[in-house]
Amino acid sequence: MVDFELEEKHKKYLSTIKNLRQRNFSNNLLFLILSEDLPDGQVYKEFPDGRIEIQEVKSVGKKISTRVVKILKAWQAEKVREAYGLQ
Repeated sequence: MVDFELEEKHKKYLSTIKNLRQRNFSNNLLFLILSEDLPDGQVYKEFPDGRIEIQEVKSVGKKISTRVVKILKAWQAEKVREAYGLQ
């Protein structure tokens, strides 16, 4: 019974994430994907056009700066979406 409950919670979580992602894209906003697979300070940023970038985010006081570390190729972006259940 516990596995079923956990699976249901996971499905609801993914549904919520997918809805938020779609809402962002509908408003021409990016979707931020945090990953423990990336070094500290780096994130995936997915754009409405399907592009995914790895960006480094730094904050000094109230100032936040970002820089593009890598723009993923289409197949790499698809692997990221697949890994996080975003296809």
